[in-house]
Amino acid sequence: MTRINTNVSSLVAQNRLASSNNDLQQSLTRLSTGLRINKASEDPAGVLASGALRAEITGLTKAISNTTRASQIISTADSALGQVGNLLNDIRGLVVEAANTGGLSSDEIAANQLQIDSSLEAINRISQTTTFQGRKLLDGSQDYVSTLSTTPGIADYAIDQANLGTLGSVDVEVNVAAAATKADISVNANAFDPPLDGDAVATSKLATNTYYHAVLNDSGIRITGDFESVQFIDDGSFNSLPAASINDGVLTLRYDSYDQPHSINMSANAINSLPGIEAHWEGGPFENTQQTGVVRPVHAGIEVARSDGGNIAISYTDSDQSATTASYDEQTNTVNIALGTDETSKGFVDIAQLVNDLPALSDGTELTATVIDSDGEETTGPSQRLNLTADDFNTNTANFEPKLNGDLIFELRGSAGSETFQFSDGATALQIAAAVNLVSDSTGVVASTENGLNFTSQEYGSNQSVEIEVIGESDAGTFKSNLSKTRALGSDVEATINGVKAGGSGNNLSINTSTLDLSITVEDGSSSNFSFSITGGGATFQLGPDATSTQQASLGIGSVSTGKLGGSSGRLYELGSGQSKSLTNDVYGAAKVIDEVMHKVVNMRGRLGSFQATTLQSSLVSLNETKANLQEAVSSISDADFAQESANLTRAQILVQSGTNVLSLANQNPRNVLSLLG
Repeated sequence: MTRINTNVSSLVAQNRLASSNNDLQQSLTRLSTGLRINKASEDPAGVLASGALRAEITGLTKAISNTTRASQIISTADSALGQVGNLLNDIRGLVVEAANTGGLSSDEIAANQLQIDSSLEAINRISQTTTFQGRKLLDGSQDYVSTLSTTPGIADYAIDQANLGTLGSVDVEVNVAAAATKADISVNANAFDPPLDGDAVATSKLATNTYYHAVLNDSGIRITGDFESVQFIDDGSFNSLPAASINDGVLTLRYDSYDQPHSINMSANAINSLPGIEAHWEGGPFENTQQTGVVRPVHAGIEVARSDGGNIAISYTDSDQSATTASYDEQTNTVNIALGTDETSKGFVDIAQLVNDLPALSDGTELTATVIDSDGEETTGPSQRLNLTADDFNTNTANFEPKLNGDLIFELRGSAGSETFQFSDGATALQIAAAVNLVSDSTGVVASTENGLNFTSQEYGSNQSVEIEVIGESDAGTFKSNLSKTRALGSDVEATINGVKAGGSGNNLSINTSTLDLSITVEDGSSSNFSFSITGGGATFQLGPDATSTQQASLGIGSVSTGKLGGSSGRLYELGSGQSKSLTNDVYGAAKVIDEVMHKVVNMRGRLGSFQATTLQSSLVSLNETKANLQEAVSSISDADFAQESANLTRAQILVQSGTNVLSLANQNPRNVLSLLG
């Protein structure tokens, strides 16, 4: 059908040409921008997806930057710690060298001390000058703030990591189920003759037939003679003078009930009236006997015991000094009492106090003195005495001196090494303990005679051991048969921290979770529960694309100053000149401190290195890979495919050209009507 008013073919050609032009423009735009989506209308869903992905990529980019910065900070701290470790190693060498007192002169040891002092100053300087963009790293400002330093029962601690969350603090509760123990082997009492009973004491008393009638007003009578005991009685009479008598070895001094106090010389005169008895007196009148009968009887003496149950003796000597003094000889295990010349010399109560005031022995053993009455019971009566001399006392050594029943050779092995010991028949438990303790630093085992003979590891924990192998013993010997065991191990402390079972090593507790990483050393053998709070501090690094606590890592970096570095054996500053563990004061203590400090610094470096390698580096790799995957995803959504768009462009160009030609032909169709009219 031929029409001229409506050219349908032209309209169709126009629509097709317009569509082809749109395709051509879209291809040209994509090829010029490189983007598949240039307007939201082109792909609304793609716009939403690519926008979200671009936001994640931005966060990942910053996370990568943060992680790289954190790694640089850790590297800076680690480098400084490496220098501290080198200085500590030098100090350790100087300490070991200074222990060679037989080969080094005092000047050489002093030179070593000067080097140690310089190294300590250098460590303090490193602690204060190690910075990253003005922030100090090793002065303790990057450590956690907690109440652990004021918590009782804590010997040492280190908070390596803590997630404080949005509250900025965390409470920690530690429940100790079992205390750490030492390895211990005991020897049964029957291994010695006489058997050990754990009650080794020494006693001293006034010599036989020598008694003191002491009264509350610092008066007294010294009585000597041929008698076994003295008694003072109130006979209920009203005689004006005291009466003395002796019968069956008992010296009796009778007093009446007269209200007037008797003078001390009256009592002495009555006693002196007896044949073979001599009384010496000093002081004023007796206290009123109306209500007390006669003043309390004299004390029998003092009793001294070692806290480890070891044998002990008492020796009295006369001194030219006015005051009475007490001392202890560790070689002979003897308490020496030097009696003063003052007529108001010390009484038993005062002498006991002198012994109690003596410092602990080199191995920590303490001496305890008590005053006992004539029945051997502890008493707290008056301490008045006349002037005494060494001849006035009987003393005895320990109640027993336990000895081996035969010759003995045994090897003692501990966590630090082993030693072989040889003893002859008759060797005492104290001699065995002394020999073992002499080399305790090379075996890690100490011996004591408290409640028997015991061999105990110096430290606590399952890695501590004591092993005794009897190599040889005579037929009469009973040492081997009375060993409680031949090998013993210690045990580690057992506890939970915030409900999580903690790892135990000796007295040390440790836990490492996603929210808390810490180690705590409790006091030796402690089984007490405790709690504390971590209230802030630490170095927090943002390692994820989102600002949430789960995408952060927190790390505590402690101070490496000489005042902070140390452990249970002491602090590093104590190795300085004039300090308690200088080379001239305690070289062995210095060796223990430096070993603990080196261990702590090495652990700190290892922890930082582990954080850098496992947390930071692995996070950096993961972040980069995630970023690459997200960028690929964004590219697949929003970037133009040039190969496809080039083909689309060619297609659109052809369609536009052909559409234009077709439209031209369609526009010529109405002209055919003229041929019909002609």
